[in-house]
Amino acid sequence: MTPLTTRPVGLTIENAYRIQAAAIARRTAGGARVVGHKVGATSRAMQEQMGVDEPDSGVLMGDMVLHSGSELVRSDLMAPRVEAEIAFQLGNDLRGPGLTLEAVKAAVSQVCLAIEVIDTRFTSWRIALADSIADNASCARAVIGPMVPHDPAWDLAAEQLILSIDGRTVASGKGRAVLGDPFRPLVWLADRLSRVESSRTLRAGDLVLAGAVHASIPLNAGVTVRVLSPHLPPVHLRVT
Repeated sequence: MTPLTTRPVGLTIENAYRIQAAAIARRTAGGARVVGHKVGATSRAMQEQMGVDEPDSGVLMGDMVLHSGSELVRSDLMAPRVEAEIAFQLGNDLRGPGLTLEAVKAAVSQVCLAIEVIDTRFTSWRIALADSIADNASCARAVIGPMVPHDPAWDLAAEQLILSIDGRTVASGKGRAVLGDPFRPLVWLADRLSRVESSRTLRAGDLVLAGAVHASIPLNAGVTVRVLSPHLPPVHLRVT
């Protein structure tokens, strides 16, 4: 499919989010359930890989979220890639703008490692930021590791995530790779939602992916993907 931004009419960021919202509304009307959000392009590595200079966000639906050890059929997707991330579950609502990191940290109840599988309906990943946004920030699946209670004593900015495929390390990065602190994408997201509609909030129970700590890696069939870190339980995905 040809990227929307290459067509004569073009595509603004604002209209891309409107397209995303319309697609989500159609899915929820059909019975799908919103369970959270993803923030993408939060690390310099991902921004350079995509050729963008700002984050984006998408919506997580219940049928997109898998538990660690799940199996994914590669042929169900088009051009999937994988990323290692930190994910959070909120214990309290968060409403922007103007949130502090301290307020965000206080609202987080649980934390885990995650494997995000991104995908695109556009040819060969030759996309602009607006194309990704319209395509729900390219989110296909989120594989969630065991949740653990958020311990304020942990320095998640220093947490080193290691992504391996069939036991071979293929990428790594620290939590601070995403906007300087893995909690900062939640500040960004709450602010973006408030600009769209003043009553929009991040809600207690929401799952939020903070973004990849490294550039994304192509995903092939017949492999096992794992993410490890020093303080969080590992997460893995089998691909057939």
